[in-house]
Amino acid sequence: MPYGLEYALVLAVGGVIALIVTPLMGRLGVRLNIVATPGGRRRHSGVVSRLGGVGLALGFFGALAVSRLVSIPTADPNETRRFWGLAIGGALMAIVGLIDDRFELPPGTEYLGYLLAAIVATASLIILERFNNPITNATVILPALLYVPLTLFWMTGMIVTVNWLDGLDGLAAGVSAILAAILAIHMIRSGQPSVVPQALALLGAAAGFLVYNASPARVHLGSNGAFFLGYVMAALGLIGGGRVATVLLVMGIPIVDVAWTIVDRWRHGASPFRGDRRHLHFRLQDAGISTHTIVFIYWAFCAIAGTLGLVLSSRLYKLVALGLLAAITVLLLLYLSRTHKGNDG
Repeated sequence: MPYGLEYALVLAVGGVIALIVTPLMGRLGVRLNIVATPGGRRRHSGVVSRLGGVGLALGFFGALAVSRLVSIPTADPNETRRFWGLAIGGALMAIVGLIDDRFELPPGTEYLGYLLAAIVATASLIILERFNNPITNATVILPALLYVPLTLFWMTGMIVTVNWLDGLDGLAAGVSAILAAILAIHMIRSGQPSVVPQALALLGAAAGFLVYNASPARVHLGSNGAFFLGYVMAALGLIGGGRVATVLLVMGIPIVDVAWTIVDRWRHGASPFRGDRRHLHFRLQDAGISTHTIVFIYWAFCAIAGTLGLVLSSRLYKLVALGLLAAITVLLLLYLSRTHKGNDG
């Protein structure tokens, strides 16, 4: 494979840095009392540092730095601009998350941070400007009046999705690793060798972090890691040639869960922004399924959906697969909501 050594180097650097830094952040979080304690929505054991996402983020940024040193040519004059948009927006989200981990920002302030990062992405030409019509297979190019708000919604929505997904040990980081691997394969197959290292940087960092975050977790992502992952995953979906359909397939269950939870909270008179156990992964846990099993189910569905995105040539078939995945998720949520009510807290 062309550039195989360069790809392997980026992947390894991301993993090694995350392996080294994450346990250090675990100890630092405990020392600074930036920790998650059992109770409310969380049912983990003991006091766990919330600074683990810093190790993941530093692994990603270290691998990105190495990717700039290897020589992989590109024909895209805007690639450097998008690279810095990815890096700056990701760093901004990690910083906002750190502040939230320390001071527990109100939801409105959090969303302003999401929006600011989304503006950084848009200004860096990480935009949802074009997509292929699944019916006619024709390319649709949107004007700025449409693609700007659509990009802002895409970026902020993905950050929210990953943040809410981060409820069980290893869940969000594992899903991000699966998406990164799928996107890397897509980039290689579509002739985008120069952006493959960006996906591999995330894959390596997430894999190194998971050594400490898999159940029972010795360190948590925290808001710093969840916000960072949401931004990077959303951005890579656009950088990778507008692979929105692929991201939607991999993230189908978490996205449907977010929509369902918002509606469910409104229906019951609760704030859409107040955390509770209405999420699918919590409902499955309340139904008596172990954390390991739930996380494996999520990983398996995300990997299968991502593989379908790779092997299905018809965009219409991908749309049908996405619809079936959404329908299955809604039916499962409907069943669980009637048998195991999500508790506030």
